[in-house]
Amino acid sequence: MNEPVRPAPAPRRRRAAKTASAADTPAAETGRTNDPEATMADILDVATREFAAKGLAGARIDEIAAATRTSKRMIYYYFGSKEGLYVAVLEEAYRRIRHIETDMHLEDLEPETALRRLVAFTCDYQRSNPDFIRLVMNENMHHGEFLAQSRLIQQLNVPAINLLRSVYERGVREGVFRCGIDPIDLHMSISALSVFNVSNRHTFSLIFKHDFDDPAAIEARRDSIVEMIVRFVRA
Repeated sequence: MNEPVRPAPAPRRRRAAKTASAADTPAAETGRTNDPEATMADILDVATREFAAKGLAGARIDEIAAATRTSKRMIYYYFGSKEGLYVAVLEEAYRRIRHIETDMHLEDLEPETALRRLVAFTCDYQRSNPDFIRLVMNENMHHGEFLAQSRLIQQLNVPAINLLRSVYERGVREGVFRCGIDPIDLHMSISALSVFNVSNRHTFSLIFKHDFDDPAAIEARRDSIVEMIVRFVRA
């Protein structure tokens, strides 16, 4: 039977739930310890794996509840619906990578060094977080329908482009990068090369009889991607 479809809650509703008193929450009715932050983090962690593995259609709230220290009712209390939980999972996934990017202090590095570090980080992060790749691929199958519902995700991605734009424009001013490259296009190229390593490694390994999970192969591929991007932007 299909999960009940209910409207996704607005961000204001989810924030309000975090500060609700113990007497107002389903946890109080069932005798659970009321810790909204820990409960929501637990739900998001399990739901991330569930949605990444099965997609929005295949994931089940019952299974997510069973794998957490909460209940189906509380999941709906915090997130409103299955779709609301899915949007929250997307928001958390993007928040994590963007938070790390903005904390890299690339402005303290020479432009080429900064670009190399950013590209290497992207490769390593995508490789270490395959669930993020699966979530993005799944959302593309929905034509970005649920991502479009989140203002937070759109706000999170602005600093990512601004970060790359700042590195690139510094390089242009210093004469080490060539003019005429769109930072969004450059970001797309970095993402495409990094994502492919994760999304297609199993088929490539089988077709070409090559172990792309070997640590040496992973390092060589990352270095190759870094070098491709740097040579592309060099003056």
